[in-house]
Amino acid sequence: MATGRRLALLGVLIMTAGGCAKPADTVLVGGKVWTGTGTTASAVAVRDGRIVGVGDDASISRMAGSRTERVALAGRLVVPGLMDNHTHFIAGGFELAGVQLRDAARPQEFVRRIAEFVRLHPDVWVQGGTWDHELWGGELPRRDWIDSVTGETPVFVSRLDGHMGLANSRALALAGITAETRDPPGGTIVRDAAGRPTGILKDEAQGLVFAAMPDPTEAELDRALDAAARYAVERGVTHVTDMGSWAGLETYRRAEAAGRLPLRVYAAVPIATWPRLAEYIARHGRGDPRLAWGAAKGFVDGSLGSTTAWFYRPYDDAPTTTGLTVTDTAELRAQILSADSAGLQVVVHAIGDRANDWLLGVYAEARERNHNANQRFRIEHAQHLTPDAIRRIGQEGVIPSMQPYHAIDDGRWAVRRIGPERLKGTYAFRSLLDAGARLTFGSDWTVAPLDPLYGIYAAVTRRTLDGANPDGWMPEQKITVEEALTAYTRSNAYADNLEDVLGTIEVGKYADLVVLAKDILTIDPIQIERVPVDLTMVGGAVVYRRRT
Repeated sequence: MATGRRLALLGVLIMTAGGCAKPADTVLVGGKVWTGTGTTASAVAVRDGRIVGVGDDASISRMAGSRTERVALAGRLVVPGLMDNHTHFIAGGFELAGVQLRDAARPQEFVRRIAEFVRLHPDVWVQGGTWDHELWGGELPRRDWIDSVTGETPVFVSRLDGHMGLANSRALALAGITAETRDPPGGTIVRDAAGRPTGILKDEAQGLVFAAMPDPTEAELDRALDAAARYAVERGVTHVTDMGSWAGLETYRRAEAAGRLPLRVYAAVPIATWPRLAEYIARHGRGDPRLAWGAAKGFVDGSLGSTTAWFYRPYDDAPTTTGLTVTDTAELRAQILSADSAGLQVVVHAIGDRANDWLLGVYAEARERNHNANQRFRIEHAQHLTPDAIRRIGQEGVIPSMQPYHAIDDGRWAVRRIGPERLKGTYAFRSLLDAGARLTFGSDWTVAPLDPLYGIYAAVTRRTLDGANPDGWMPEQKITVEEALTAYTRSNAYADNLEDVLGTIEVGKYADLVVLAKDILTIDPIQIERVPVDLTMVGGAVVYRRRT
């Protein structure tokens, strides 16, 4: 059917579905609408927070009244609200106010920025950072780098992946960490040749410092959420899945009750607390499409960058280790089986190939044991997969919850960690789609930038941040722009049990819409990361409009 006839027919259909007795609140006309359903349109109508029309300009214009807001798209692209499948959202709000070390490319710059931050904030715990030691050749920072510039101000700054951090001597003292302190289960205290802590704490060892920090107040949590939400909608993010905490869930509930939640949130809590979550749902339900809960988040292993992801074979550049399990596997297995039996959604972090295989085995056991009809098991990251794991994810309906920006970041140095053979199953977007998997995308913010357009750029080009792979790192795993958009919209809605109301531009669904300044479906993919978001709409309300 010709495009014009398709639009005309769709216009007739939407007028019947949407009705014309009451004018639309907003119409967006004169552009290109990527609906996520395979249909073609140029305009959208919104009323009472829902989409009431999708079709051609003439049909949608007839739905407008004298008080209808008209958005002239002038050829711009409209896509469904962009959904992020994995964030540390409130932590991101705090991060925006912390010391910024992500692009510190030399140890001297790393130290200088911490010194300046301490000078301006001498009476608070210094946190944030998201440093990357690979930028200066891979040497881990040490407390003696920063002790002389931090004095009595406690400092604990995290690596960008969140799986290790650097504490100064003051922070170690407050945490009670000495040469005699044993490594906690699932964590490592890095030590020098004499056995003294260097200040680097990996995975669960970080908890020793976290326990010494004062808890944030409700007011501080509220401010962090407000900052994160503003930051998100400016980037076209209308929904986030937050791998958070009980304090975070209550922060979201306060914001929603006060009308201060401009985007949608699906809040996960630690899987170790699954009985509390089951009881919470029994008392409060599962929320609503603005704020929902019901996911229990667990960890199998650590990260590639921290050499704590769990592999079958040792790391090439750290041959004494195969990584670690952050949670005792017997304990985690019991938590997964129990949480699933209670009807909770189980979402578990797994990065190394052994971690992913182990998790798939437990998920299969849960399916066999619990017969949960609505299982939507998720693997958070699904980063390094064996060919059999890729096949199983597709066949068994497990959702790979992945973050494409990690590919162009890790691709600078990953070969040093595990070599070219194991890399064949790394960030295997194309292989997973070909295996029938429902691929979903997000950021892992603050580990990586929140911007979905950066993620789409990464998935489509796979050009590493160092410029060393202009044709793409492991280019056979590239996907198309439409496939990446689907992973950020329709598939994410399914992963969070919201596909009936979100994820596509269809009549009856919530009017979560994003207007992009350029058509990312037709421009050179290399330009995608620089395309501005012009407008973000959540439930029919404009929550961000770019000033031009």
